[in-house]
Amino acid sequence: MNVSRLSSVAAMVLATFAISAAAQNKNPEAPPMTTGEKEIAKKIYFERCAGCHGVLRKGATGKNLEPHWSKTDKDDNKTEGGMLSLGQSRIEKIIGYGTDGGMVNFDDILTRDELSLMAKYIQHTPDVPPEYSFKDTMDSWKVIVAVKDRPTRQMNKFNLKNFFSVTLRDTGEVALIDGDTKEIRSIVKTGYAVHISRMSKSGRYVYVIGRDGRLSLIDLWMEKPGVVAEVKIGFDARSVDTSKFKGFEDTYAIAGSYWPPQYVIMDGDTLKPRKVVSTRGMTVDGEYHPEPRVASIVASEIKPEWVVNIKETGQILLVDYSDIENLKTTTIGSAKFLHDGGFDASKRYFLVAANASNKIAAVDLKTGKLAALVDTAKIPHPGRGANFVHPQFGPVWATGHLGADVVTLISTPSEEAKYAKYKAFNWKVVQEVKHVPGNLFVKTHPTSKHLWADSAQNSDKELAESVSVWNLSDLSKPVRTINVFKDSGLPATKATRRAVHPEYSADGTEVWISLWGGKTDQSAIVVYDDKTLAVKKVITDPKMITPTGKFNVYNTQHDIY
Repeated sequence: MNVSRLSSVAAMVLATFAISAAAQNKNPEAPPMTTGEKEIAKKIYFERCAGCHGVLRKGATGKNLEPHWSKTDKDDNKTEGGMLSLGQSRIEKIIGYGTDGGMVNFDDILTRDELSLMAKYIQHTPDVPPEYSFKDTMDSWKVIVAVKDRPTRQMNKFNLKNFFSVTLRDTGEVALIDGDTKEIRSIVKTGYAVHISRMSKSGRYVYVIGRDGRLSLIDLWMEKPGVVAEVKIGFDARSVDTSKFKGFEDTYAIAGSYWPPQYVIMDGDTLKPRKVVSTRGMTVDGEYHPEPRVASIVASEIKPEWVVNIKETGQILLVDYSDIENLKTTTIGSAKFLHDGGFDASKRYFLVAANASNKIAAVDLKTGKLAALVDTAKIPHPGRGANFVHPQFGPVWATGHLGADVVTLISTPSEEAKYAKYKAFNWKVVQEVKHVPGNLFVKTHPTSKHLWADSAQNSDKELAESVSVWNLSDLSKPVRTINVFKDSGLPATKATRRAVHPEYSADGTEVWISLWGGKTDQSAIVVYDDKTLAVKKVITDPKMITPTGKFNVYNTQHDIY
């Protein structure tokens, strides 16, 4: 798509959002829709839109999509707007062309009729989905292979440390790929669009959660790894982890729900539900929010606690699982809207993006307090982030951005004496490395001399199909920008094959990149030699449809990034 055309469209979008509804038709009506059309649109909205804009369409990473909205700034100036004030034609253009703020163009994902349908749908008042109770959760629970019937030792000869759990987004499956041979060892039916794969502390089990709220437990010790238990924790979900503190290894699992806004604590080996906890409450600004979704969850190894990040409220919860019948929770105020994040190199601090506030919040897991709130460029989106030692500033943690053309480096504390001289830089942005907007993930490895970053959400087709690589000793400019699509050898189509989610092999010698196309487009994983940046292997298979996130077992188990 022509870049100048995109820029003009984006400018029009921003200008349109700024226009007061008072300047438009004061009483516009939503276009008529049949019941069948609404059901189709509702499904598309859940699959493609709800993650950024919310089930109730109040906005978070993405803008508010309610038919009418109003907001008051700090000077008591009131702004009104909404989808009805934009009108059908303008909404279709926004959906079709995307924006420079990180929303991709959907004209190669949705048909023209679907674009029109979605433009109509978001002018209607959103339906409020039903609640999901503890009984509903229990009724969905299934143990497919009882613990007593599972292997007592590894029954296959795979090098499980270098296995990759690969999300096949649109088929509701996970491909387990052997990192040594590059062969698919098993394709496992899971929930729709698995968001993350998390490893048990032992390294035996993979916990995968779909965006439809279905949590699956995969046993890697089986001759052919497969699902041994599953449960549905809600209608929309993103996050899962286990208990990792000494003495509680894999005793419990926790999963967070987008809708209803709550988290569920389960037995770690069977997923039997033990407790459901609501997250509805007040934001850090002192306002009640009806949809405070559970974003990322990580497990501390310093205390028997989970770090549970509540997106809309900006509250970070430290959930003490040492006594789940008498649950104790520490609430730490940070900033809206919390999303994803990762540990620093010491594992003492957890850094999470408050992406719509353009901040990174850091929690000290030793003291149980907020360590810092760092201002960054627009819409930070770190994934887990990336840790390395900067030649000038010492230990740093990196995040990319959906809405800015930089990778931000933040100095992190260290108790090692050799890093004491960098203390003055701690919790400051020490460098902004030039990149492009639309970055979803950055990644490095302790054995690597490189930093990799994708630009999958960029509105330019060639940039979205490429990744950039920097030498850690000189971050002034990328050593190479790699067009992953061209390296794949796949046939060209109208659709953008988005190069997404760099992931290292266990030993740090390879970087795996997903090429994410549409359901009907052939997809691939392109494997690069991290030292030479040469292509080592292109993994294609008719069954490997829309691969997105890839999670190396060893790196995920040990939080290496």
